[in-house]
Amino acid sequence: MTARVLVIGRQGQLARELARAQWPAGWTVTFTGRPELDLRFPDKAAAAVVAAAADIVVNAAAYTNVEQAESEPELARSINAAGPAAIAAACKTIGAPFVTISTDYVFDGKKQSPYLEDDPVNPISAYGRGKAEGEALVRGALPEHVILRTSWMFSPFGTNFVRTMMRLGGERPALRVVADQRGCPTGAGDLARAIVTVCNAIKSGQGRFGTYHAANAGATTWYDFASAIFQMLAARGDRGPEIVPITTAEYPTKAARPANSLLDCARLRDTFAITLRPWREALADCVSELARQPSVGIRTGGVS
Repeated sequence: MTARVLVIGRQGQLARELARAQWPAGWTVTFTGRPELDLRFPDKAAAAVVAAAADIVVNAAAYTNVEQAESEPELARSINAAGPAAIAAACKTIGAPFVTISTDYVFDGKKQSPYLEDDPVNPISAYGRGKAEGEALVRGALPEHVILRTSWMFSPFGTNFVRTMMRLGGERPALRVVADQRGCPTGAGDLARAIVTVCNAIKSGQGRFGTYHAANAGATTWYDFASAIFQMLAARGDRGPEIVPITTAEYPTKAARPANSLLDCARLRDTFAITLRPWREALADCVSELARQPSVGIRTGGVS
């Protein structure tokens, strides 16, 4: 079985993990992004997808700066809603299934238990509103879609919590980290492997279209997430900063964050036989890779 896969995105952390993922033998995977395909210009982006005539299209591009989205919501909406909608319409034209990524931020965080795929969305930030609208538009444009909601994504690439903590840990004696928001940290590499499995199932006729949650197993807080990062570095001989737990109220931001970002991933397991490993295992691999990169700027001496 052969397939031509078009991945939208080249430089983001998920796209880079998809580039080094193991795709099925005989598959051709092409990565595209700015300037050839720019989700800021939905019509042109759709035309590029039609011209590519792929068998499966994967959208790994997104506007992910949650804070900045509050200041430029229309740009965030173009990339996260209008763009994916146009790509979905283009996929319908060429008869290609569409796999795209969404977020836990479509929920308001008020539920006490992990969110199910069919729970009502109620985003509380511009970023979340754009992603929720994007989901709805994709569903309306193309029945043959898979929307994968994920959360707290990290990797050795790009801008993410792990890289930020390691950088700041090399600059400051103490870090104040929010301890009353809960979620599922997700390694971009693990998500990339899940996407490959989903694409393979779709191509072989064994998948089922719809919305799924895809996150590493286990729950934590940002504070415990940060603590785990520096515990792993300490085991390598790198002394890190003091981690100080604070409340959301003590760390005001432009964008509101859900207090509960936990995602129930049973539907992904039951449909595609995919279970992402515990987040600490994915984190250990990420920290190990980053620790070999001096540019990250981790502390190797005493805390000042």
